Amino acid sequence: MNRRLSTILLIAFLVAAASSYIVYRVVGNQMHATPQAPTTRIVVAARDLQIGTLIHDADLTTAEWVGAIPKGVLVTKEAAVQRGVVSQLYQGEPILESRLAAVGSGGGLAATIRPGMRACAVRVDDVVGVAGFVLPGMHVDVLVSGTGPGVSANEGPKVNTLLQNIEVLSAGSDIQKNNEGKPMQVQVVNLLVTPEQAQLLSLASNQTKIQLVLRNPLDVETPKTTSVAMARLFMDGAPPPASPVVRRAPAPAPAPPPVQVEKPPAPRIFLIEVLNGAKHTEEKFSEPGQK
Repeated sequence: MNRRLSTILLIAFLVAAASSYIVYRVVGNQMHATPQAPTTRIVVAARDLQIGTLIHDADLTTAEWVGAIPKGVLVTKEAAVQRGVVSQLYQGEPILESRLAAVGSGGGLAATIRPGMRACAVRVDDVVGVAGFVLPGMHVDVLVSGTGPGVSANEGPKVNTLLQNIEVLSAGSDIQKNNEGKPMQVQVVNLLVTPEQAQLLSLASNQTKIQLVLRNPLDVETPKTTSVAMARLFMDGAPPPASPVVRRAPAPAPAPPPVQVEKPPAPRIFLIEVLNGAKHTEEKFSEPGQK
């Protein structure tokens, strides 16, 4: 009985070993048959690169990218050297064509200006610049206040929203963001505007007082606003006074045409000759109904 049991156990062991070997070979063949994803050597940032930085060879390095590379990734350092950074790059991040200025445009603030746009400088102080919290990349509204033409002396100065959702290119002489998040005391803020908006800002800078209003960059709506006069601040909730209405005397009505009175026709007269013997007379009669 013990010999028979030993034989069965030996056979079972041999069957299990053979099955394990077969499974191992099948799985191994499948693993080796799976092709490995190709790798590509691409250019990445060797350190953090701020906006406006002119890239040098020491600012770049290369790394292996497994699989298909993203669209626009540079694969040679020569394609990125001496080009300005228009969007902040971090260490180890692939260098994309869209994150660099055009070839030959250099670095600095000019390289960050998109085609068709302008950088317009606005002089600010601690109040106008939202206490130093206006940083590059943020969005602001531009308010102007002053006494414009056609404003009556009773209304006083007015304030109006001139521009909305304007991007800040730089604050002060530094176009980089404050890494510590602290407010920066600046004297000049450069705004990214269209040529038409640049004309409005230039005129407003000379004739009115400018105030920047900080807004959430995700809020892209531009609601319609109306100007507010100084007199409205002291109305205590009363409706604004109505503008005086100049009433003009109504124009005289045209004279009616003269009424033409028709003249009645002349009555018809009948002459009757009466003979009474030697007496001869004449009598006049009119038609019946007439005098």
